[in-house]
Amino acid sequence: MNHLQVLAVASEMFPWVKTGGLADVVGALPGALTRERIRVRTLIPGYPAVLSAVPATRVVKIAGSLFGGEARLLCGRVGAVDLLALDAPHLFARPGGPYADQNGRDWPDNAIRFAALAKVGSDIAMGLLPGFAPDLVHAHDWQAGLTFAYLRFAARTGRPATVMTIHNLAFQGQFAAEIFPRLGLPDEAFAIEGIEYHGGISYLKAGLYYADRITTVSPGYAAEIRTPESGMGLDGVIRARGAHVTGILNGIDTRVWAPDTDPHLAATFDLARIGQRAADTTDLRSRFGLDQDMEAPLFGVVSRLTWQKGLDLLLEVLPTLLGAGAQLVVLGSGDAGLERGFRDAAASYPGRIGCIIGYDEAMSHRVQAGSDAILVPSRFEPCGLTQLCALRYGAVPVVARVGGLSDSVIDANPAALGAGVATGIQFGPVTAEMLRVAIERTVALRRQPAVWRRIQANGMRSDVSWRDPGRRYATLFRDLLAR
Repeated sequence: MNHLQVLAVASEMFPWVKTGGLADVVGALPGALTRERIRVRTLIPGYPAVLSAVPATRVVKIAGSLFGGEARLLCGRVGAVDLLALDAPHLFARPGGPYADQNGRDWPDNAIRFAALAKVGSDIAMGLLPGFAPDLVHAHDWQAGLTFAYLRFAARTGRPATVMTIHNLAFQGQFAAEIFPRLGLPDEAFAIEGIEYHGGISYLKAGLYYADRITTVSPGYAAEIRTPESGMGLDGVIRARGAHVTGILNGIDTRVWAPDTDPHLAATFDLARIGQRAADTTDLRSRFGLDQDMEAPLFGVVSRLTWQKGLDLLLEVLPTLLGAGAQLVVLGSGDAGLERGFRDAAASYPGRIGCIIGYDEAMSHRVQAGSDAILVPSRFEPCGLTQLCALRYGAVPVVARVGGLSDSVIDANPAALGAGVATGIQFGPVTAEMLRVAIERTVALRRQPAVWRRIQANGMRSDVSWRDPGRRYATLFRDLLAR
């Protein structure tokens, strides 16, 4: 069987640029597909961190002006990863994050920046790079969604197959209609059956409308986004695509998330040496300034601090958590009000609550390895990777019963405990009262060492790798090409 050639288009990729789970997926999926005889080359913007990391073995100049400036493609291989970096200094050579400046304000030219990424993705799909003719183009989230609009009008026939993956439907790339003349698309693209959305433009809608197939990152989320309650205004588009929408649960890179070899930990461990995990709990308490009370259940949070993630609910139920004799560590950043709330809580309850505002990759590993339980009270969650890391590291996930959280964690209800298959605690609906109940259930289970150890062991035995998701993507790609 010949290798399929896939071009992936995305706005971020671990380890070079990351704001969330999108980067982890884009970074890990190519390796999983390699095992399925599918070779992926990934096009990402040439942010400064990317350009400093890519050894350009080949440089391809892009003819003409790319939305107001010169650009070129840097083609290189980093380890097992084939990268195509879009070096367009007028669009990507700037401080701050990939989407916002150093003060958190969106770049005012984001519509143009990611139209450029999409246009070059379309050009590569149609032969810009000599010797590379992809069989399929895989676009990730709104930043790459316009790729398929450009591709649709560049070639109505004879083009590669196309797959659009939604990582979070809440982010849609919506811009004013005034930007449309600058995109270089024909007038017919600005239509309900196209990229128009309530009088403006949605890059995500473009991807959903023009893609041959749509995937999202869990079966549960694929079902939820068909409804007005969870469809974020695009449920009609999702329903119209019907059978062309598939949910494939994400995995995590088990080479990066490996408690038996993790260099960030105070002590490495595996299921056979789970007792050594206690050293990581001691280390975590020390780093967050908590009392060394080994009897206190230790809850951890690694998250963006936003309404979506339900962290306002956690602030509301802190009296329950503290009243149960538990401790809490929080690692994350986001809404100013939530950041302030957790800082104030840590100041009010020293030794019981610890808080680090910001994101630290090494510290996220330590929280997973040292916490007894990881809290994920999201109001909606397309997949979630935090709970998958928790399972791998023996931290019992306590999750809302939504999207990929419900797909990946088996609730420790009496039936699951009796059958010996429980891996965590689920709760729903997503309210403060039900989160209180979940915390109380967790503390009660933690006080039953034999039961708790079985739940931990079940989680650590779970296959959270990309092996099965890789097979599912490979099957979808080959089925699509066969049609």
